[in-house]
Amino acid sequence: MSFLMETKIEDCRRVVPKKPTLTPKAIIHQNFGTKASYTVEEVKESRQTECPGLSIQKKGPCLYRCTLQLPELSVVSGTFSKKKDAEQCAAEMAIEKLGIHPVTDEFTPEEAWGSLVARVSYIFSENFLSSLHPLSGHIGAALWRKGDLCGSIPISVVAVYDAKISSLCKCINPEVESNPFLAPSYITRAITELSGSLVTSEQHLWIRKQNPYPQDIIETLKEQNDLQECIQVAAVRIPSSVEESVEAVTLHISSKEYYLDIIANELGFEDAVNVLISRNLGRASSETRLFFAAPKSYLMDQYFKLLNRKETYHFEGSPNVRASYLSGQDIIGDAILASVGYTWRSRDLFNEDVTVQSYYRCGMLVGKTPGGIYKLSREAMLTAELPSRFTTRANWRGTLPRDILLTFCRQHHLSEPVFSTTPSNAVSESEMFKCELKLLSKREDLIIKCSPEDSFKKQNDAIQNASLKLLSWLNKYFKNILVPSEKLDETTDFDIQIYSRNTFQGISACQSLRTGQLNAIELDKILESICANASYTMPENGVCSLKIGGPDSGVCPCNGSLPCISYSVSLTVEGENIKEMIEVCNDFEFEVGVGAVISYVEEVVMQMSVGQSAYFTTKLLPDFIFASADDSAKIMSLLSSKKCCMEYEIRLTKVAEPLEDRMEQALFSPSLSKQRVEFAVRCILESHATTLLDFGCGSGSLLEALLNYSTSLEKIVGVDVSQKGLIRAAKVLNSKLAISSDAAVKQTNVKSVILYEGSITKFGSRLHGFDIGTCLEVIEHMDEDQACLFGDVALSYFCPRILVVSTPNFEYNVVLQKSNATHLELGDESDEKSLLQSCKFRNHDHKFEWTREQFEQWASDLGARHDYKVEFSGVGGSADVEPGFASQIAVFRREWTLEDNMVKEGDIEYDYNVVWEWNSEN
Repeated sequence: MSFLMETKIEDCRRVVPKKPTLTPKAIIHQNFGTKASYTVEEVKESRQTECPGLSIQKKGPCLYRCTLQLPELSVVSGTFSKKKDAEQCAAEMAIEKLGIHPVTDEFTPEEAWGSLVARVSYIFSENFLSSLHPLSGHIGAALWRKGDLCGSIPISVVAVYDAKISSLCKCINPEVESNPFLAPSYITRAITELSGSLVTSEQHLWIRKQNPYPQDIIETLKEQNDLQECIQVAAVRIPSSVEESVEAVTLHISSKEYYLDIIANELGFEDAVNVLISRNLGRASSETRLFFAAPKSYLMDQYFKLLNRKETYHFEGSPNVRASYLSGQDIIGDAILASVGYTWRSRDLFNEDVTVQSYYRCGMLVGKTPGGIYKLSREAMLTAELPSRFTTRANWRGTLPRDILLTFCRQHHLSEPVFSTTPSNAVSESEMFKCELKLLSKREDLIIKCSPEDSFKKQNDAIQNASLKLLSWLNKYFKNILVPSEKLDETTDFDIQIYSRNTFQGISACQSLRTGQLNAIELDKILESICANASYTMPENGVCSLKIGGPDSGVCPCNGSLPCISYSVSLTVEGENIKEMIEVCNDFEFEVGVGAVISYVEEVVMQMSVGQSAYFTTKLLPDFIFASADDSAKIMSLLSSKKCCMEYEIRLTKVAEPLEDRMEQALFSPSLSKQRVEFAVRCILESHATTLLDFGCGSGSLLEALLNYSTSLEKIVGVDVSQKGLIRAAKVLNSKLAISSDAAVKQTNVKSVILYEGSITKFGSRLHGFDIGTCLEVIEHMDEDQACLFGDVALSYFCPRILVVSTPNFEYNVVLQKSNATHLELGDESDEKSLLQSCKFRNHDHKFEWTREQFEQWASDLGARHDYKVEFSGVGGSADVEPGFASQIAVFRREWTLEDNMVKEGDIEYDYNVVWEWNSEN
C-alpha cells in the first residue's frame, strides 16, 4: 500500500461547509441519549454585610448546582446563577473525564489532516485505554489475540467506531460521507507519520501500538474480561450469491477472544484483519451492523475510483446485493448481520440477537419505505396502512409523520429533513402557519422540496401535515420504483418539486433490489404458480367467502368514526387442513375514511356492527407475510402450495363516534344529528309529503331514523356516490323493514325504499319530481363549485316541491372547539376575523365550511335563479344569540307546477345504479 502513502492531501481537498458547534449537553446526548440524567439543585447562600457596629446577614442571589449521572460516571458542577449554565458545566466536565474530543470548529483539509494524526496517536495512548470509549474495548479485547496480532485491531474498526476520526476524514474529503470505506486509506496514511509509536503492515490492514502497554494495565483489563462469561449471539448470514438462502448462525464468543475474529471465522477467514463494518442499521442508537471481509484491493479500487485515477484493481468476491440494500453501502462477498460490539454504555461486550425474521421484517421487506415504517410501529403488517391524511394526535394511530420521515432519512443515509414554518399571509401571523419541507442528501444537496398550501393554527400541525404530504408521495413512488428519470415529474403534484434526480434515483435503485431478493428465494415463481392455477382466482376487491356472524347490535362504523377490532390472519391451503397463524392483534383502532387500513379490511368492518365477527379470505401479500411470520422456512413451504391464501378473522369490539359528532355531543342534547332529523320530520309532517329523496344519504342514518316516526311517506329514495355507505344502509334498512311485527314499522306507511348509487350533480329522471328532498350535512364534503352545481341541478331538474339543505355554520366552531368566543361580542371586525380563521373545519373530510353570510348568499341566489322561495333556520344554538345556529338550514319551496318546468328533449339521462330495493308487497 506504499503508493497510497504518496498521494498528496491536495488531491482530495474540498470546500467544507461550516457547521454549528455542538454544546457539551448536545455531545453528551449524542453519546448517551436518555442514559444521561441531570439533577439540578438550588444552593442557598448568604452574604454578610459589614456596617459600623453591625453584622447583617443578607440573602444572596439564587444559585444552582447540577449533578450529571452517566452509566459509569457521575460529576457535580460548580454553582451558577442559571440552571442551564450548571447543566452545561456538568456536561463539559463529563466530556473531559471521558476523553471525548468532538469536532467543535470548522477545519480546513490541512487542519483536519493534522488533527487526524493527533487523534490516531491519542487513541493508542494509555489514557485513552482507561476511558469508556468503544475503541478502548476493542483494544483491550485485542490484547488477548495471539502472536503478532496481539494488541492489533483492524484499521476499519478505528474508522467506524470513532466519530471524530470519521468527521475528520469527511473534512479532508467529503466523499467519505457517501463511501465510508475510504476512511481506512486516510488512517493508514496518518500512521506513517506516527512510525515511532504505531505499527501497521503493507500486507494487512491492522494497527497496533509499537511499544506494549504497561503490564499492570494489561492485567487489569484481563481481569475485567475474565468476569464475562462466554456468550452466544444469534446472527444472520447473507450470502453474496442470490441463489443461496439467508440463514441463521450462532456466534460463540469467549471472553478471552476478540469477537471480530469469531465473525471472521464464520465468514471463512482466519482473523479479522480485513473485516469491514457497515454503518448502524435502523435506529441511530442500534449496534446492528453488517460485517464482511473484503480484500485489500477492494479499498484501493474504491480510493482510486474516487480520485478519477485510471488504476483499477481486480479483486475476488462478488457484490452482495441484499446486504448492500440493507446498509446503503457497497458490500462485497458474504456478510454477517449481527448486533454486537463495545459501546459507551459499559465496558462489557454488548449483544442482542438478530433473527432471520427480524432480517425480513425490519430490513428487507418493510423497514425502508414510509408505509413499512408505519406498519412496524403499529405492529400490524397485514392490516395497517399509512393514512392518507393527518387529522389530530387523538385520531392518529402509530408513529407520527415527522418521526416516520426522520427514520426514513436515517435508513437511507440522508440528512435530517429541514422544516421551515412561516406565518400564513392570509391571517394573523400569530395564529396560522405553513410549513415548507426540504429533503437533503448527506452532502446537503437539495433532493425534494415539499411546499403545501394548507395553513394550520399550530406549528406542529403544519410540520406533521407537510411530513405526511411528502411521505405519501414517497410511498406512492416506491410502489413504482422503476419510473424512468424523465417521467419523475409526472408522478409529483404541485406541492412537490424534485431537484436532484440522480440522488433520488439512487435511493430508488437501492429499493429496487428488493425484487431481486424475493426472486432469490423464488417467491416470484411461487406467485406465478398461484396465478397460473385457473381454478383459484380472487375477486377484484380481494375478498372471498365473506361470512359475518352474530346479532346486529345497531352500533356501526361510519365515515370518521374510530372502530376498534381484534383480528387474526392465517395462511391456509384450500382443500387441506393446514392453517398457519401469521399475525394476531387484540386491540387495533383506526379511523374510517383515511386509508389507515388495507381497503378490504375497512370494507368488511363497514358492514359489521359491534359484537359481530367476520371471516373471509383474500389474496396474498408476500412481502408482509414474511415480515410477520415467526417461521419463514415454514411459511415458504406453505407458499409453495398451489392454492394458498390468507384467512382473516375479525371481531368488531367497539366504535367511537367521529370527531365532529363527539364535539357536538359534548354540547348538545339531543345531538345535532338527531335535531337535524327532527327538523326534517317536522317539514315532512307540515308538507304532508308522500315521497322523499335523500341526497347524499351515506349509511342511511336519516332514512333509518325516519322509520321510527309516523309520517305520510310512502316512498323513500336515497342516493349516494359511496357504494360502501349504501351497502351499510341497505343492511340496516333491510333488517328494520323485514321485521313486520315491529311496532315502529307498523306505524309507518312506507311501501317502497330504493337506494341508488350515483352523483347528485347528474340528472336522472327517476329522481324527478319528489314531494320533498333532503340534503343534510352533505355539500361541505364537495368542492364549492360542485356544491353550487348540485344546487342548480336539484332545483332545475330534480325539482322537489321542498328541498331542505343543512351545512355547518363555520362561525359556531369557536364554541365547539372551545375557543374564546367572547371576542365576537367586542364588535372589532379584525378580532372577529382573526378568531374565526384560527378555527379548524369540524371534519377533516370537509372541503369548505360557510359562515352565515356566505350560506345565505348562496341559497338566496340559487332560489332567485330557479324561482324558489327560501327560508333560513337551523338547529343547535339560536338565531338571536351569537354565533347563531351550529347547523344552518335553508328550506327551498316552489309554488309552480312541474308542467311549467318539464325536462327538455335531448337532456342527458344519467343512469343511476340500483344497489338495493324493498317494497311492502314483496
